[in-house]
Amino acid sequence: MNNHPLKKIVTHQKNNDPVGIYSVCSANAFVIRAALRRGLQTKTPVLIEATSNQVNQYGGYTGMKPEDFREFVFEIAKEENFPVKNIILGGDHLGPLTWASLNEAEAMKEASKLIELYVLAGYTKIHIDTSMRLNDDDVNEALSTEVIAKRGALLAEVAENAYKELLKTDPDATAPVYIVGSEVPIPGGATAETVETEVQVTKVEDFKATYDTFKKAFAERNLHDAWKNVVAIVVQPGVEEKDAGCTEYDRNKAKDLMDSIKEYDNVIFEGHSTDYQTKQGLRELIEDGVGVLKVGPGLTFAAREALYALAFAEKEQYKDTDVKQSNFIEVLDKEMLKNPKNWQKHYTGTPQEIALKRKYSFSDRSRYYMPTESVTEATEILLNNFKDGVPLNLLSQFMPIQYTKVRDRVIKNNPEDLIIDRIVNTIDEYLQATNQDKLWI
Repeated sequence: MNNHPLKKIVTHQKNNDPVGIYSVCSANAFVIRAALRRGLQTKTPVLIEATSNQVNQYGGYTGMKPEDFREFVFEIAKEENFPVKNIILGGDHLGPLTWASLNEAEAMKEASKLIELYVLAGYTKIHIDTSMRLNDDDVNEALSTEVIAKRGALLAEVAENAYKELLKTDPDATAPVYIVGSEVPIPGGATAETVETEVQVTKVEDFKATYDTFKKAFAERNLHDAWKNVVAIVVQPGVEEKDAGCTEYDRNKAKDLMDSIKEYDNVIFEGHSTDYQTKQGLRELIEDGVGVLKVGPGLTFAAREALYALAFAEKEQYKDTDVKQSNFIEVLDKEMLKNPKNWQKHYTGTPQEIALKRKYSFSDRSRYYMPTESVTEATEILLNNFKDGVPLNLLSQFMPIQYTKVRDRVIKNNPEDLIIDRIVNTIDEYLQATNQDKLWI
């Protein structure tokens, strides 16, 4: 029997109880710490996911393999006294995306290894994404749902076999649950070209075709038990972040799609790119049948805002002194300019417009540069310069919400707690929507 928390969400949703969970799609230590700290305070489980290009068998852009990322998260949990049993680890967009330049046989071999390592490392939420065209696919034809499902079922079989191996060393290991479909931008967000097009809500017939085709493909591989653990289908409910805003959820436009999920008693919807939705929008998504709200840039954007606020305070505090300043804002931008591959396809416009987007775009491409050596060093200098607290007048100027909490003794006046609390501002908007306290073990 699989008592996975996501299966409990399905049960709640089908009983007209609007329960869901938000998913932390980030490897940022401040973000993960904020999620775990707030989870402990509110007695809510925390779902943390790594993407295939972020964490894989070769280290991804974080330099971490699946077991490394697991230990990274668990170490922070230990420091925060957060019970590991209430952490759900997930793999996002697991499939051949990172190896799409290879032919099918080679790409799927790499994707299989990826899935295997995630499951063996104890990740229990597995998003299988085989929606991308591979090198030897016909460029003149759209990739069919049948091909996507066939490849997806193959990866599900790999995951099931990996779980059987895991049981040999961990008999109490929770069976993985699966999410299929990919009616969303690729990991990392929309490109400059796609973000300009109007976001289209998934058509009901396309959702049903995905469900039926995957169910058939699983059956053809005799994966009947695995199909019982498919808990969600990824759809586009009509949301997406932009450089200076977002496409907000409109439940009227999504009504037909949301009504269609009521015909199925075993699955819910998973919604990607829910960053920057209003509290009301998030609540309506949960009420309408989206059980998982993915958020990534919205959390790292909040962390970046806090770091910028401290950097502005630092400039004022140590202007015309001999104290070494971090120059955090300038160091980060210099690093982005030195290696533009993670933002140049996403930001267009005049040089001034692009410079503004590098700093303040809601898509927050700066998150890719936070782990670099120069930015890490600047962060350490910045935190050290305020190790004894931020003067209250500067804190009021640059972090007014945190200023009030410091004065009320809700949080401490140290830079780490100030950054984490800024992230918590965003997390709380998700917690008020999900009612995920009902999933706490």
